[in-house]
This record gives sequence, C-alpha cells and structure tokens, in this order.
Amino acid sequence: MWDDLERPPLRVESLRRGLVVPNGPLARLDVVSETGSTNEDLGAAAAEGAPDRSVLVAEYQSAGRGRVGRRWTVPARSALLFSVLLRPDGVPGQHRCWLSLITGVALASAVSEVAGVGARLKWPNDLLLGAGQRKAAGILAEVVGGSVVVGVGLNVTLREAELPVPQATSLAIEGASTTDRDTLLRAILRGLVAVDRDWRAAGGDAEACGLREQYLRLCATIGQSVRVELPGGAALLGTAVDVDRDGRLVVRDGGGAEHAVSAGDVVHVRPAPR
Repeated sequence: MWDDLERPPLRVESLRRGLVVPNGPLARLDVVSETGSTNEDLGAAAAEGAPDRSVLVAEYQSAGRGRVGRRWTVPARSALLFSVLLRPDGVPGQHRCWLSLITGVALASAVSEVAGVGARLKWPNDLLLGAGQRKAAGILAEVVGGSVVVGVGLNVTLREAELPVPQATSLAIEGASTTDRDTLLRAILRGLVAVDRDWRAAGGDAEACGLREQYLRLCATIGQSVRVELPGGAALLGTAVDVDRDGRLVVRDGGGAEHAVSAGDVVHVRPAPR
C-alpha cells in the first residue's frame, strides 16, 4: 500500500504550520494514514464539540462515500480525501445548501489556478476536467446537528488503469502542471475558507457576496439538456437555466414551466452549445 514512490505522503507538520491558526484559517488539521470515511469520523467529532473549520485528511479510505451511498475508493495517496467541519452560526438553514457549492467553487478555482487544468462544476457536487468533462472529484455535504461536514475526494495521480469508471479522470491524466498534494490542499482549503467567510458575512446571501455569480460562471450544467433523477424515483427532463439564491437548480421543462430542484442526480443529456 505504501510502496509507490511517485505518491509521497502529505507533509503534515508543514501543512499545520501554514494552515492552522495563528498562521492560517483553520482551527485544526489532522491527517490519518487510513480510515473508513473522513465524513463519518469528522461527523462524530462534530457531535463531541469539535471546533468550526476543523479538517480531517486521510491518505486512504476503505469506505469512502459519495452521494446516495456510492462508494469512492482509490489507491493510497493517489487522491486528496478530506472533510471540513463548518459551523455557520447565524446563517438561515435554507441557505446552508450553498456549503457544498462553496466547496465546489474553491475546488475548481484551485485546480484551475494551481494545476493549470480547466475545471467546471456539475450541479450539485462534481468537478469536471478537460474537453471530455470527465469527473475528477466529488463533494458530499452532510448535516450533523447544527453543523455541516463537507467531504471531498479529488483524483490527483490516478492512472487510466486505476480509474473506477470510464467517465472518471485525474489531474495527472489531464496534464496538470503540478500534482503536489500539499500545494493543492493548501490552495483548496484557503480558498474554501475565504469564500465561506464572505458568504457568512453576507448572512448566507449568495447574491450579495458574489458567490452565486462565481458559481454560475463555473457551472457546466447551465444551458444543458438534463435529466434530474429526483428522490423517490421520479425524473425531470428539461434544460438547466439557473441556480437560484438558495442554491437550487432551476430546470425548464418542455412546456416552459420552471422547477427549482434542491436535491437529485443530474445527467447531462448533451453538451451545452459553445
């Protein structure tokens, strides 16, 4: 598990010096060699009073989860696997779904700026890379009491033969200018806290703080013909036309009616026109 010299371990003490108070924006950062799920572990820590902006990183996850219970398992040290505990006190509950989208904005911005790979977002939780818009990362936000735990899995050095599905990719496959996980993690976490701080200062108003505009600029789903698989088994077909102030995807059906969707699996039926 640990014999791949092209995949060095994270430099924990260096990360802490740069990211944890007083030098950085985080309350706590822990790195473990292996766990089942960072979201589950940090959720348990949240219930025991872990502070806002605590981060847990794993070099390997044996039971990583995506949305609707999907498994997310990759070779050790080939990805960034981490969860962030956020306690946005004072932000109304209906705005908190933006925390997943905030994480997406930070992730896409860091990948574009640090790794030099064009990144887009598929609502609500996927990072897409390259001309083929293949998935390189997933985001899973879970409510724990009055807090939210947001988990991220970003494929960094996965090779083609290691990809779990043909629709997946990694930074290395897409020709990233760097696959240094320390550098990437620093950029993602600093960006996440910066966007989150502005959003909280605006009382969770994504329009007022510019977050909604940022997200729409990065979102590959807008303009797409989509099929949204809704909770309960129903499906909505139409064109994705907007993301509203509450972070919901707005889909216009064939009859012209618009539907605001807060949860569901989105399938891009065809590419948006360029």
